[in-house]
Amino acid sequence: MATWNEGKVVKNLNWNGSLYTLYIDADIAPFEAGQFARIGLEIDGEIVGRPYSLVNAPGTSPLEIYYIEVPAGPLTSRLVKMQPGDSVLVAPSVNGFLILDEIPQSKHLWLMATGTGVGPFLSMLDTDKPWQRYEKVVLVYAVRTLAELSYQHRINEVQRRYPDQFIYVPFISREVSQFAMPGRISTAIIDGKLEARVKLKLSPEDSQVMLCGNPQMVEDITNLLKERGLRKHRRREPGHITVENYW
Repeated sequence: MATWNEGKVVKNLNWNGSLYTLYIDADIAPFEAGQFARIGLEIDGEIVGRPYSLVNAPGTSPLEIYYIEVPAGPLTSRLVKMQPGDSVLVAPSVNGFLILDEIPQSKHLWLMATGTGVGPFLSMLDTDKPWQRYEKVVLVYAVRTLAELSYQHRINEVQRRYPDQFIYVPFISREVSQFAMPGRISTAIIDGKLEARVKLKLSPEDSQVMLCGNPQMVEDITNLLKERGLRKHRRREPGHITVENYW
């Protein structure tokens, strides 16, 4: 127990059947937008912990994690039942390199997410860094159904605050919507419809791309971007693509 702090649940918001946001009052080390914390519970005499990206901006409280209930998952099957005042374990330190300080300067920042992978990007968008460093910031947020398109109030507020810099492109793959693009992000890159929608090019000269979510999406888009001359970013070999898989 020495490696965990006790947190208290403030709110457990159910967006739709399986998507939740858990708000936790807990002490953790200072963090950068895009990093993750470990959340845990004692189950059958053992602590079961998992990493979750923080959705709240640095320096704000309560802590906020956006998660999906995993069928038969030992941790999430219990998290979904938590009520205000319940105790949850939070690791005091944070980790992760999906942060803006780790990527090179460029003209355009592309944030591409599927499902709960939008969480760290929402944290970034609530800070000053993307708006100070990039001429345009594009959030591409892909889900299966309209009901899974969470956090629209936060995204609308970003659009209100930065109307000339921010471009939002939702994708819905299994329903028809008047405002969202259909299908998958990868398909819209192949046929050029994504770039046509935002009126920007995905190019090594102008683009930094951060990918977070479904590992298949991350792999597919990484390969497509490599075909255009973009390469994975590493500290010792600066590039254009920074990734984080979400399971």
